[in-house]
Amino acid sequence: MVKDELDRSPLSVVLVEDNRILREGWVTTLKLEPDIAVAGDYSSCEQLLASPVLHVADVILLDIELPGKSGIEAIPLILSLRPQAIIIMVTMHEDDQHLFDAICAGAIGYLVKMSSALDLAGAIREAVAGGSPMTPNVARRVIDYFHPKSRYLPRQNELSEQDLEVLNHLGQGKSYAAIAKVMFLSVHGVRYHIRQIYEKLQVSSRGEAVAEALEQRLIRPPT
Repeated sequence: MVKDELDRSPLSVVLVEDNRILREGWVTTLKLEPDIAVAGDYSSCEQLLASPVLHVADVILLDIELPGKSGIEAIPLILSLRPQAIIIMVTMHEDDQHLFDAICAGAIGYLVKMSSALDLAGAIREAVAGGSPMTPNVARRVIDYFHPKSRYLPRQNELSEQDLEVLNHLGQGKSYAAIAKVMFLSVHGVRYHIRQIYEKLQVSSRGEAVAEALEQRLIRPPT
């Protein structure tokens, strides 16, 4: 969503962060910005999803580790209710798994919590203008991921818990769309995990992945 240049109304921003002191600090500073209006702040995704404020939010600053649903799990639910919302993750996690899961689920930006409230204000404006705000080292990870010769490209041999869950669903014959619905991911998120599975198991097809997983007893045989 790119705000019309003629629209001078403040951006409606919502924060979801369970650290009360941190959240209140961000709210206080963001309220000083003339072009930003803090419409609400919550400590959990469940509170946001139940609030009418969600339906008017332009930008949502979202933590990952939250009581109840994680920020990543909540992204598709938020977008189903407010498709035009811009979601920026603000988290302590800088690892590749959380980063790419968030982006594949639908997040536009990804910042670490060391960012100041002024950095957040700049990120909000950048996202509304059509950009994808990211902390510099996070942006480097994204670039490195798509660079075929990068020494930073993730090459972990062990499957993550979500990789295994996707693999189990593949073994049961579920479609990508069905897996996305069950796991609260986007179809792009499912495809990301499948690429990881293929790489880690050194296979090139769904059938080979399931066969290899059954041979290694990573999943149960379909019933």
